[in-house]
Amino acid sequence: MKVDWKGVFPAVTTKLKEDGSLDHEAIKAGLDRLIDNGVGGVVMMGMVGENAQLTPEEKRTVLRIAVEAVKGRVPVVSGLAETNTDSAIQFAKDAESIGVQGLMVFPGLTYRSDDRETVEFYRTVARSTQLAIMIYNNPRGYGVDMRPDLLEQLKDEGNIVAVKEESYDTTRVTDLYNQFGDRFAVFCGVDDLVLESAALGVTGWVSGMANAVPKESVELLNLAVKGDFEKARKLYRVLTPLFHLDVHVKLVQYIKLAENMTSGYAENVKAPRLKLEGEERQRVIAIVEKTMKDLKALS
Repeated sequence: MKVDWKGVFPAVTTKLKEDGSLDHEAIKAGLDRLIDNGVGGVVMMGMVGENAQLTPEEKRTVLRIAVEAVKGRVPVVSGLAETNTDSAIQFAKDAESIGVQGLMVFPGLTYRSDDRETVEFYRTVARSTQLAIMIYNNPRGYGVDMRPDLLEQLKDEGNIVAVKEESYDTTRVTDLYNQFGDRFAVFCGVDDLVLESAALGVTGWVSGMANAVPKESVELLNLAVKGDFEKARKLYRVLTPLFHLDVHVKLVQYIKLAENMTSGYAENVKAPRLKLEGEERQRVIAIVEKTMKDLKALS
């Protein structure tokens, strides 16, 4: 399957049992729910999620579960987050052999590479696989900014086809279109900037909170892409308090709690993360409850 880089691509939560092991059946059921609600693709193991807490075998197991569960209904994209280039190459090869259709690739972890090293890393990974690659640009998250001048050095790598733009600067969207036209599919990577990004031409969105509200997220992006901003703004204003939770350091815990409240999946997280408690937990619950109440009133 060739990836059609459009639509909502949830950064799918990794469902876990109480002991921290993978919950195979919950992962499958969660994917079915997302697909039934109209998502354009799924991204397994996003980096600011729990990718780095999974063992190498767990990562590959998640991909096998996803490919088996999705059965070609939508593209399966895997996050690629490794500490060195050799491991990144091996993961790319393994993901390709498992049967995913794309990779969302982060710069090498733990070491903040300079411009030359970053470009060489992406070029080397791209040349190691036939899979389509989305570059994940999140300078807040890992200190490396894939600026347009660096992408310019990679535009001849044919399988680098998309950019998840998470610099929190929407002017970057226009800069990318001005410099590259349609060479790269530009995805919004920030839940509470999606309407702004869509107004600038973005037609794809890698979303965290779409795990909790997939139907409404798909509806929001569809409204924005077709230019119905009056309806889109009403829906966005209801969803934005929930979307703000996606840009917090505890986004995994927040998203899993929201997903638990909307669909019943367990909140279990990989240590050192812990489930929310106390005032923080009650604050998130209140936001989710108000969002669901406001969505009902809007419909």
